[in-house]
Parts: sequence; C-alpha cells; structure tokens
Amino acid sequence: MRSEAISLLEKFTQAHGAPGAEGPVREVFEAALEGCGEFERDRLGGLACRLKNSSEKNDAPRVLVLAHMDEVGFMVQNITPDGFLQFLPLGGWWSHSLLAQRVRIRTRSGEEHIGIVSSQPPHFLGADAKNKVIPIDKLFIDVGAESADDVTDRLGIKLGDSIVPESDFTPLSHPDRYVSKAFDNRVGCALAAQAGKTLSSKTEPLSCAAYFGASVQEEIGTRGAAVLARILKPDVAIILEGPPADDTPGLPKSERQGALNGGAQIRLYDPSAMMSLPLADFISQVAKDEKIPFQQTVRRSGGTDARATTLANAGVPCVVIGVPARYIHSHTSILDLRDYEAALRLVESAVAKMDAKTAASFLPV
Repeated sequence: MRSEAISLLEKFTQAHGAPGAEGPVREVFEAALEGCGEFERDRLGGLACRLKNSSEKNDAPRVLVLAHMDEVGFMVQNITPDGFLQFLPLGGWWSHSLLAQRVRIRTRSGEEHIGIVSSQPPHFLGADAKNKVIPIDKLFIDVGAESADDVTDRLGIKLGDSIVPESDFTPLSHPDRYVSKAFDNRVGCALAAQAGKTLSSKTEPLSCAAYFGASVQEEIGTRGAAVLARILKPDVAIILEGPPADDTPGLPKSERQGALNGGAQIRLYDPSAMMSLPLADFISQVAKDEKIPFQQTVRRSGGTDARATTLANAGVPCVVIGVPARYIHSHTSILDLRDYEAALRLVESAVAKMDAKTAASFLPV
C-alpha cells in the first residue's frame, strides 16, 4: 500500500496542472483507475469513475468521492520587450514565498520551459525596500530570453499559458515525510485513485453507487465541482483535500487541529461550506471503530469543493477528509505518509459502509 501511495503521489505532484490546464493530471488519474469502472466526464475537464462493483439497486445512494486536480499557479499576463514575463496568480499566493523560485511554463503545444521569478540582490536595495513584500504584479519571470520575439517565436510562449512551481518530489530524512509542490491537492487525487482502485477490486458489490472523481478549477472558485456535481447528482459527497497543517512555530499549540502524524483530518466547517454534522459524525465513528487516527477541525478561513458540491441540485450532504501538509500554496510543502494512510483507510471504510439507510440519516429532520 505504501509503495503504491508514494508512486501515485510522485506522479500526481510532478504533473503540470494549473487551473484550466489540468490535462496532465487528468491523464494520471485516468491511468490509475483504468479498468475500475466507467468514466463520466464534463466539458470543463472533470471526470469521475463509477466503480464496476457499485450497487445497481434503485435505492442505492450515489456517493461521490471528489478531489480537485488543479494546483495554485499562474498565467502569463504580458511579455515585456526585453523578454521577461509578467504573470498573474491563479489561486492564493503570498508573494513573499516567490522571490528567486523556479517555475515551469507550459505552452499550448505542451512544451515546458523553466523560468526564475525575479529577485533583486540586496546590493541594489535600500533599507526600507528590504523589509517590504513585493506585490506579484511587480515581479517578473526570467526564461533566459533576449526579446519578446525570442519568447514567442523560439520558445512558443504566449499570453494565457499556464505556470506552476518547479519542485521535485523528495523524501526527507524522516522515513514518513516527503516534500513537494502541489500536495494541495494531489494528495486528494492520489487518495481517490488508490481508494477507488482498492474498492473496485473487491468481489462483493458495494451497497452504494460509488463515484471517484476529480474536478478542475477549484483554486479559482470551485468551478469544476459545480459542473461535475450537477451531472453526477450525488446523494452524499466526501471531498478529499490537502489542507494546511498548523503545527509549525508561530502558531498557537493550543489551537492545533491539523498536525502532521495527527491522523486524517475531518473538517466540520469553513467559511465556504457548512458540512453535514451527521455525516461528519458518521465518518468519525468509522474512524473510531476501525481504530484509524483522526483529528477534527473547524476552520476560520479557507474553502474546498464542498462549497459548490453542497449547493448542487437539491443539496448534497458533504464532509471534507484531508491530509494536512505544511507550507501549502508554496513551492514546497511537507506531508506525513501516516496521515495519508489513515485517510486512505478511512475513505475505503466509509464508502464500504455506505448504504441507503446510512445515507438517509444525513438528511435534516
């Protein structure tokens, strides 16, 4: 299980997938679930695999397990006469984390080029400038070009091309911890793919109609989930995420709800969505019954695909299961595989236990 998890996490995190350019991630997702069932697709690029051993009963609940494919990235906004790229953010960035970092630009034809975010050496800065965070619209990407024509004609880079961080998937000295870009939310994609594959291999049929899906454009407003949920019409949704860990220096230890090696994170609320508390309680009870470590969180900020999914059609009870990662929305984030393994077991166990009676219990009374 662990070797497959590591392989999937590396494949997913290293795929280029800024919002609106998720094609390489989608290829990994499709390959991971090949032979596990039939795919349904939307016209924005989202898709879901209905597991081949899903229940065919009329009253079987439709259960959607959903992760988003896109990572925070950028878009080429302008090309200067001397060949530098101006760019705009796709998703939430703190510009403090960008100076002198490597990025990868993907052209419409699929070619990729390395660039460096501009950073003035301290020799050129006054005392005041050294203490200021430079806004993103004042930064540039250097691709080693000599002119605008060099950028467009030789490299094939155009306005609108997507940009993501350049960061390898790397094991740390701790045997359970890895660093990479895009754990938000390629960890969710890996969980969906691995759990879907495991559940589809079981000989006995599930008690629900299980869909394991991947949405697009979450980082710019949960747009893909709105479309996919409208098509699939789920009765219940489990949103898989790579949420921020809060166990680093400078954050109150007494308020930690997303620590590495704290287990799978079960989110009860964030400003984007009110989770179904009966569903969250069911997930928590499954974790207790199966002796799966977990931690609960009520978030003051942030959002997930639950925002769009919970409002789809006549309304969908949602819950978020996450694997906390430090330093998300940057070039390098860190996760603990023990949390991933806990979340994987929790998703598999919860879906396996989902039947008509259980799904009905999540509705308001």
